[in-house]
Amino acid sequence: MALAQSQLVTHIPFPALLALEDQELFLLAGGLVLLVLMAGLLIAVGVYFKLWLQAYMSNARVSMLSLIGMGLRQVNARTIVNGKIMAMQAGVGTDPQTGITTKRLEAHFLAGGDVPRVIHAIVAAQRADIDLDFDRAAAIDLAGRDVLDAVRTSVYPKVIDCPDPEKSSKTTLSAVAKNGVELRIRARVTVRTNLSQLIGGATEETIIARVGEGIITSIGSAADHLAVMENPDRISKAVLERGLDAHTAFEIVSIDIADIDIGENIGARLQADQAEADTRKAQALAEQRRANAIAREQEMKAHVAANRAQVLLAQAEVPKAMAQAFRAGHLTSAVENGAR
Repeated sequence: MALAQSQLVTHIPFPALLALEDQELFLLAGGLVLLVLMAGLLIAVGVYFKLWLQAYMSNARVSMLSLIGMGLRQVNARTIVNGKIMAMQAGVGTDPQTGITTKRLEAHFLAGGDVPRVIHAIVAAQRADIDLDFDRAAAIDLAGRDVLDAVRTSVYPKVIDCPDPEKSSKTTLSAVAKNGVELRIRARVTVRTNLSQLIGGATEETIIARVGEGIITSIGSAADHLAVMENPDRISKAVLERGLDAHTAFEIVSIDIADIDIGENIGARLQADQAEADTRKAQALAEQRRANAIAREQEMKAHVAANRAQVLLAQAEVPKAMAQAFRAGHLTSAVENGAR
């Protein structure tokens, strides 16, 4: 029997033996690959099982394949799952198409956004009855603004000093009324965030600058500083009517004059300076006229001296003329004619 089998093997062609060996190698390689995949799947399941179970028990709808894909894409799966659980438990963004989905959270994370802060902001906005969806919150976060602080400022308005002592060396605004008296004012501006204009809107510095300009303009248009001190609220009303919060990220709630003091009488000082300048100008003109008169006098003296010199020259010519007349005989003939 063994002899028959050996004879049978020896009758199998050599290419057939190679084909059998290739099939065995292929099956062995496939088995190894399958074993590796199963081992990797088991490891991934072991790693993400607790996280998946947490999401499942919270009705967050995060699949195991999504968790494994997050790991392959270098996304912090715990951050995404915690954000999804927080949103679901708070009842925000529950729409599977337009709400807070796993893909949107993962995309925001990959874009460099702060997922927990965005979710906290959306939950806080919902509790405060503020219309804030995930797209707007994510856009505000990616624009570099603190979306959670913006929502808090919408609920609890913020007070800004004008001028801001942390950003300016001056502690008061200086304005001059029409009568020339200086008033030094410190104002407090209460603002709240305007979420619809937070992206691209001007910041606190613009609000402070506009309010300061409005206060100075209002005081400058007053006829008397006493009228401003009697009714400081006229400044607030005039500034609020100008709509200074246009195209800014804030809405001005109120402008309160915290302090107002009388400064220098700049008008009187300017008048004194003007009078002194006029005096100096008159003195300069008088000195100029005096110098012109002295110069004219010196010119006249020079003319007199020149005329005297011409007279002397003329007088010096008389003897010469007489001598010439004697030599020519004209003077003798004239004497004889006179004697006759």
